[in-house]
Amino acid sequence: MWKALGAWLLGVMGGFAGEVREEIVDHAGSTFRVVRLEPARVQLVWKGEDGLPLRTFGRVQAHFARQGKTVRFLMNGGIFEPGGIPSGLYLERGNKLQPFNVRDAAGNFFLKPNGLVGWTGDRAFIATSLSGPVEWAVQSGPMLLISGKRHPAFTAGSASRLHRNGVGVDAAGRMVFAITAAGQTVNFWDFAGLFEKLGCRDALFLDGDISQMAVNPSKPVESNSFGSIFVVTE
Repeated sequence: MWKALGAWLLGVMGGFAGEVREEIVDHAGSTFRVVRLEPARVQLVWKGEDGLPLRTFGRVQAHFARQGKTVRFLMNGGIFEPGGIPSGLYLERGNKLQPFNVRDAAGNFFLKPNGLVGWTGDRAFIATSLSGPVEWAVQSGPMLLISGKRHPAFTAGSASRLHRNGVGVDAAGRMVFAITAAGQTVNFWDFAGLFEKLGCRDALFLDGDISQMAVNPSKPVESNSFGSIFVVTE
C-alpha cells in the first residue's frame, strides 16, 4: 500500500516523464488502487513475436524492451480460456483476433449483459456490443455499470467478496482502472458503486482472484498467467 501511495504522490508532484499516477481510494469499507489514463496512452497485448501468448507481466516487459520501450503500467485484461486465449472479442490495432462471444454458459463472463471496453485514439467506451471502427477492444463480463445503473443481477450486501479488477470510462473520457488493494475484497454491488463514485456511467468487470496491476515498475514484475494485458509504454 505504501509503495502505491508513494507512486501516487510522485505523480502528483510531477514525477518522471511518462510516469503513471496512482490513487488510493476507500469505498464501502474496502481500499482500492485506481489509475486514470487517456485512451491514447493505452494498448492491449496478447501474443509475442513468436505468435504465442505472452501470459505474464515479465514477458510483456521483455517484449517491449526489445522494441526499446519502457513499460509504465500493466493490468490483466478480460477473462480467458486455458492457454491464455481471450474468452471473447479481442481487437489489437484494428485486427480482430477473437470474435465476440454470445454463448450462454456458467461463470462471470456469461453473466448477461456482459460487454467490452474499446477505444480508438482519444475515444474510449464500454458497451454491451461493438459498433463502428475500433482500434483496441476486449470482451469480459459481467458489466458493472450500464448507463449509470448497476447490473440487474447484483445484490446489495452480497457475501460474495473477492479480490477483483475492472475498468470504466469517466466523464472526462479517461479509462479508469481499479483493483482491490492487497488483502482487500469486494462484492459486485460495491465494486460497481466504486466506479460510480469515480465518475463512470459504464464499467466492466475484468477478472477475480488472479488479478494484478503494476504501476511504474522498476524491474521485471512477477505475475500470474493471463490472457490479454493492458499496457502503457514510453
